[in-house]
Amino acid sequence: MKFTFIDKKIAIPDTLNEYAQKKIGKLDRYFKQDAESFVTYEIERGRHKVELTVRSSGLYFRVSETTNDMYASIDSAVAAIEKQIHRNKTRLEKKLRSGAFAKDAVPASGYYTEDEDEEEFKIIRTKTFSMKPMPPEEAVLQMNLLEHDFYAFRNSANEDRFAVVYRRKDGNYGLINSDDT
Repeated sequence: MKFTFIDKKIAIPDTLNEYAQKKIGKLDRYFKQDAESFVTYEIERGRHKVELTVRSSGLYFRVSETTNDMYASIDSAVAAIEKQIHRNKTRLEKKLRSGAFAKDAVPASGYYTEDEDEEEFKIIRTKTFSMKPMPPEEAVLQMNLLEHDFYAFRNSANEDRFAVVYRRKDGNYGLINSDDT
């Protein structure tokens, strides 16, 4: 597993990074060789926050944990990722068999910021990513793993047209399909 560490306005000792590598490395048994983890350390109002994102073959797992100790935040984040994996174990096993973890399914993602001012709306961040075709159920799974409220994808159940799944306020999910006529 490849590790990327980011410190926000704090200096992190190497021993903490080594501890994080050891703990997060235990998750390696769930992922293939191409797995990457991104760990962000931050202190907000005396609380130690760790944001952990693990990317493997197009699947993203993301958690953010805040405690009184950075080591405890790391432990809690790793436990939360394991909980996500176990909670979605049957769905992930289905995706494993159907090739969702295949190396060619890794989306190229990136972002850049624009400094140009718009007349009416100011766009402060733009993201670009490739979308692989997937059924709406897999898109909901991805949305939940990322802990987002919506997820854009190409709907394989609707001729690979652009679609968005979203979490409704009542806890259910919605699906928006493009018409493309």
